[in-house]
Amino acid sequence: MYIRLFVFMQPLLFERGKPAPTTRQIATLVKAGGAEALTEALRRADAARYQEIQCRSALNRVKGMPFEWTLNPYRGCTHGCHYCYARRYQTQFELGADDDFSSIIFVKTNFVDVLRRELQRPAWTGEYVALGTATDCYQPIEGHYKLTRRSLEAMRDFHNPVGVITKGPMIVRDKDLLSDLAAGPGCGVYVSVPTVDEDAWRMLEPGTAPPLQRLRAVRELVDAGIRAGVLMNPIVPGITSKPALLERTMKAIADHGARFVGCNVMFLEGGTRDHFMRWLAQEFPALVDGYSTLYAGKYAPSPYREEVQHVVSLLRKKYDVSGRDAE
Repeated sequence: MYIRLFVFMQPLLFERGKPAPTTRQIATLVKAGGAEALTEALRRADAARYQEIQCRSALNRVKGMPFEWTLNPYRGCTHGCHYCYARRYQTQFELGADDDFSSIIFVKTNFVDVLRRELQRPAWTGEYVALGTATDCYQPIEGHYKLTRRSLEAMRDFHNPVGVITKGPMIVRDKDLLSDLAAGPGCGVYVSVPTVDEDAWRMLEPGTAPPLQRLRAVRELVDAGIRAGVLMNPIVPGITSKPALLERTMKAIADHGARFVGCNVMFLEGGTRDHFMRWLAQEFPALVDGYSTLYAGKYAPSPYREEVQHVVSLLRKKYDVSGRDAE
């Protein structure tokens, strides 16, 4: 039995200096040996492990979203937001939605080369692409690999419209490319700032930059002529949903010149739901029963979501900030 297991694992042992393994090889490796089988993952100062992989495609088609195509050069995120819907995607690698999501990051080292090949295909018609939808494309490791910057260069070179979603102030590094895109095929930046309350931020988004730092990035992008706004996503019931707190957040967004603001109430599904409910039981035990009722499904009931949207709509009018749909 042990000999058979050893023989099975041998093709999956990777030496430094050789091409990074494919996504399928990594999935097989982790399924057989768990996270500890990632012996080639590099540790950095943030204590996370970074596993380089080779992807087969860069452009990813999605359904049920305001866009049809996405780009995600990384998988997993050291921001570690407890509500993040992308936590459930880590289970596709046989990894957990808890610590594995924020401590094991997959880096698609051939991502930009694959993207350029896809953009030059005759069948590609230059459709709008959203960058950073399933993991933050400006999480700290981007400073080393620069996959997001090089992806924006590719989008500019192929005159392809793009939208960027992030919590990372590092995006201001690339305002030269974003300006080129804004003046050419089109570009929008969506900076996620669910709340400006520092206590809620520290608990819900432990690895992110402070909310006001993100809003200063919005101001810098807007001043550079880039269409940049804020997503108050997600609004977390009982924690960031208080009307007074929503107003503080909206005022701060308006004060920093955001071109638009959108919002959605948190939804919970799969591994994300399991992780969030465990976290809630530890940090806010008094809310657990209410959440079990409110989230009988993956969405909060429509009347609750409509009430929150109504409050946000009134605040938009009060502080003269347009909605995302208006843009």
